[in-house]
Amino acid sequence: MSVIYVWHQANNASTTQRDHNVTNICLANASIILESEILHGSVHVENGKIVDITSGVTVPAGAIDIDGDYLSAGLVELHTDNLERHLKPRPGVRQPKLDAILAHDGELASTGITTVFDALRVGSVVSDNTESYEPYALETAETIARLIDSDNLRIDHHIHLRAEVCSETLTQELNDFGAAHSVGLLSLMDHTPGQRQFADTKQLERYLKGKHGMDDEQMQAHFSTLQAISQKHAEKHREDAIGFARQFGCILASHDDTTLGDVDMAIDAGCRIAEFPTTIAAAEKCDHHDIAVMMGAPNLMRGGSHSGNVSAIDLVEPGYLRSLSSDYVPSTLLRAAVKMGQMIEDMARAMTTVTLAPARAVGLDDRGLIAEGLRADLVRFKLVDGTPIIRGVWSQGRQVA
Repeated sequence: MSVIYVWHQANNASTTQRDHNVTNICLANASIILESEILHGSVHVENGKIVDITSGVTVPAGAIDIDGDYLSAGLVELHTDNLERHLKPRPGVRQPKLDAILAHDGELASTGITTVFDALRVGSVVSDNTESYEPYALETAETIARLIDSDNLRIDHHIHLRAEVCSETLTQELNDFGAAHSVGLLSLMDHTPGQRQFADTKQLERYLKGKHGMDDEQMQAHFSTLQAISQKHAEKHREDAIGFARQFGCILASHDDTTLGDVDMAIDAGCRIAEFPTTIAAAEKCDHHDIAVMMGAPNLMRGGSHSGNVSAIDLVEPGYLRSLSSDYVPSTLLRAAVKMGQMIEDMARAMTTVTLAPARAVGLDDRGLIAEGLRADLVRFKLVDGTPIIRGVWSQGRQVA
């Protein structure tokens, strides 16, 4: 085969650098993480796709010497709250959406994530006249679309709507979205105090005290408000969200399944993904019904849920955990997969939880694996004292970090 290598000399310096816009490359002398094994060899890329994988330690002229580092498929992130952190870095502080999206995009690229479903909340509480839960999803999604159209993002972005049924405006906000917005994933969220993730309201109390400084009286008033909103709107909001997903072909996900009844609701709705089930029983039933269980990478890294729910580690041995999400800390996604690989002594299998499994869960068959014909989304990393250090990230063959 013939592979073209394009190089440029920077300011007459003695070191040669690769043009970050070049998509025809060869990454050689790599420990290539395949679906079920690790192969020492080279990956050849043309026009943003993988065209050949060869074994051996030879470094062809003009190729990039990976120096024995791991080479993985790019990470696929299905549920991250990270963009919201950039949009609102402090209480009462708002960043321009364009600035926030670009910062979020660059941060994800630096952690090895090459495909992201940006989680945007739809469903707001507006009756309290505060800016805590104001609508923001539509404008953000449209800004992301403009950046995609103008080729100003490093990685591949998709839209994930977090449909909050315990809200006042979910139906109205969903009605503003249509086929042109290309919503790929919709999760059914219910944060009513006393249910699901916060079935034990003491966990919610600790969260609200820590993040918002609420006292006991404020918390009880907040709980009462949300419970009244849920009683009035939740059932219709859930029906409307499921209807939206069916109308526009979105993958449906359940969220924080706790009881077997919660899982029954997910089955009836046609959910294909279970985001962060909070009990082993719920995870087991989801797995039995082929609803792909996704857990948080921070949970696995910590060895337990910050909300006091089931540990992701407990779902590894029985095989219930199919994929990981960085949730609220992008840098944990690769670290958690490596930790899992060390736990089960199978790095190839562990890496599928952040590459192949999430890609397949949302129907993306063109990525998630180093294989001929697939997108050249790639991550180079080495281990230092067991911790992965990223040394290069490519999106469709173009180096982005």
